[in-house]
Amino acid sequence: MTQDDAGRRVVLQRGLWFEEFEVGTTYEHRPGRTVTEADNVLFTTLTMNTQPLHLDAAASAEIGPFNERLVNSMFTFSTLVGLSVAQLTLGTIVANLGFTEVSFPAPVRIGDTLYAETKILNKRPSAKRTGEGIVELAHTARNHKGEVVALATRSTLVRMIPDE
Repeated sequence: MTQDDAGRRVVLQRGLWFEEFEVGTTYEHRPGRTVTEADNVLFTTLTMNTQPLHLDAAASAEIGPFNERLVNSMFTFSTLVGLSVAQLTLGTIVANLGFTEVSFPAPVRIGDTLYAETKILNKRPSAKRTGEGIVELAHTARNHKGEVVALATRSTLVRMIPDE
């Protein structure tokens, strides 16, 4: 919290500093995000993914086992991470160091609403970068029915509380 020139208290929305992450804590990210057909088509075409499963309703209707278009899993993955930003890493992250154990246990359909949660798995000060630390996050995305649709473990480099 800071004060502006007029002496008013000002709170800047931000993610957590390294010191504020607590191992074992789970954060629920709200609001959720309802996936539209436009989201799926735009993301799929922007990323040059010509898979009929995402773009062609007629062809997808003939492809089992789902027999319908499904949301691009990379959109699901991006949304999973994106839902966590405002609460965890907004303005405090230095870099994503990597993702492991990414999986999609159930498909996402057009019209599904996605919700995410993140558990803090581990953290340690960086051995190479003063004023920064590594935080390991376990992300889970669920649809509006509570079904797990995506999982990912992410390592991030996060700033420590700055010296004033």
